[in-house]
Amino acid sequence: MVKRREPTARQMWLATELRRLREAAGLTSRQAASLLGVAPAQITHIESALAGVSEQRVRRLTSHYACTDAEFVDAVVAMATDRTRGWWEEYRGLIPTSFLDLSELNHHAAFRRDVAILYVPGVMQTEEYARAVFSGRVPELATDELELCVRHRMAGQGIRIPYELVIHEAALRIRVADRAASRAQLAKLLEVSDADNVTVRVIPFDLDGFARAAGSMSYLGGPVPKLDTVVRDVPHGSAFIDAEAQLGAFRARFRRVEAVSLDPAQSRDFIGRLKKEL
Repeated sequence: MVKRREPTARQMWLATELRRLREAAGLTSRQAASLLGVAPAQITHIESALAGVSEQRVRRLTSHYACTDAEFVDAVVAMATDRTRGWWEEYRGLIPTSFLDLSELNHHAAFRRDVAILYVPGVMQTEEYARAVFSGRVPELATDELELCVRHRMAGQGIRIPYELVIHEAALRIRVADRAASRAQLAKLLEVSDADNVTVRVIPFDLDGFARAAGSMSYLGGPVPKLDTVVRDVPHGSAFIDAEAQLGAFRARFRRVEAVSLDPAQSRDFIGRLKKEL
């Protein structure tokens, strides 16, 4: 068995689900290993995402764990057996791992919902806007790393899944670069929001009822709701949240934010007016 050096967020996701199932069944890792006829260390490696697991073993484990949700088991099997080597892998070891993990999760997502307070989300950024955002990182990025981050971000453009964005007026007005870059970014938002699978809503400064639902996040839908993931920015990079209770709270939070925002047509008009002001 070859141990992984750096598991991806998706691999960690799978490992966490298998551990949760085992613990819910009231079994120790030693007991789970006995059911498979392997050493306890192998279960530890699987549940730490340091080793892969076959479809046969996933199905045997979930059966022993008395998991009767066939759709969920099929989704876990698909995660375990996926061997996709995505476009983001060419950047591994060159840029922060959290960027690659988000690209991988985005690739497999069934849908995505973003709440943006200070910045336009990466999947909708222009190259100049992205470069300005990365230029402001602390500690400052070296020139070659900055350009790699920009290149990676541009490679991840293109929204093919259902996408909902609720964006605050602050993110639309803050000039991360200059006036021309802001105008181009607003133009791109208008262009992308015209797609059938994209919905953009704006929260103006003067709209009531927003404070109770504030906070940026990306919500990525999995093959089943239990396998959804929330991504939030934290001082050291990104936090990936997949606990079922927390997912429910973030679903409710998104709907609250959505409820106090302008409708899509009003939002397009609002962005258009801001663009003309520039």
